[in-house]
Amino acid sequence: MSNSNDLKRIGVFYDGNYFLHVSNYYNYFHQRRKRINIAGLHDFIRNLVAKEEEVAVKYSQVIESHYFRGRISAQEASQRGNQLYNDRVFDDILMSEGVITHYLPIRNRSGKKEEKGIDVWLALEAFEQTFFKRFNVLVLITSDGDYVPLIRKLNSLGTKVMVLSWDFEYTDDMGRDVVTRTSQDLIQEVTYPIAMHELINSGLKSGNPLITNLFDLPEYGQPKRVTSIENNDEIHEGKAMNINNGYGFIQFPPNNLFFHYQDVVEGDFNDIENGDLLEFTIEVNERGQEVAKNVRMIESADPNQY
Repeated sequence: MSNSNDLKRIGVFYDGNYFLHVSNYYNYFHQRRKRINIAGLHDFIRNLVAKEEEVAVKYSQVIESHYFRGRISAQEASQRGNQLYNDRVFDDILMSEGVITHYLPIRNRSGKKEEKGIDVWLALEAFEQTFFKRFNVLVLITSDGDYVPLIRKLNSLGTKVMVLSWDFEYTDDMGRDVVTRTSQDLIQEVTYPIAMHELINSGLKSGNPLITNLFDLPEYGQPKRVTSIENNDEIHEGKAMNINNGYGFIQFPPNNLFFHYQDVVEGDFNDIENGDLLEFTIEVNERGQEVAKNVRMIESADPNQY
């Protein structure tokens, strides 16, 4: 059993094309009809690693995450309706969660689009970052058996590997049968094989907050994060400042605390103005930063003060 005070350093590596395929499935074909949310997924990973490694959740931290995907040119994306805008929105989400993006251009070969080299890049980056950052657990989001050699190399460094994978089948809008299956060779090699489709279906039925938190609100809204029972529930007060489009800060020495519109638990975020007195709790996000949660307005600012 691990020492309960040992920090478990987690690296997360996304096979972006696979993750998009899975997210599209939940958004368009699964009864949930919502996309998978990056913040909620990282929360889920932290809690799952804490359980498997037998440590408190606060000692289980995603210290680095990387997203790999082939991408069409900006010109081609601009000709596909809202594709260019949607790509930029998703980039903003990845950036806000500290996910490092890696893109390679998709090439046309004999009239067929090919995503070449991205899996090799992911494997090389995962091994290099694990070697230098000494991840305790590396999480792969993929179903591809081509990553078996990578897993064996990671194990040689003493790093455990968790794979989040989905198996599902459905009929798409064109009437085609789509089947997604995870490589059995991959499952046999990893320390922690996680069948996400099973956990999600059972978790949605039981109302498990870590599972419901995996899904976006409409337009990629950020759901309220689920955190461990070790959080400090003490209520604090501070004044709103730098209110912007969907987020703001609260004056709270020595550092100002960030909060998102989904962290407002009563009233409407749009009703909060600079100088309003707010009450809130403090939690620590995935990057170890203190942020404000459970925000509610208790007093409007004096209009003559500003």
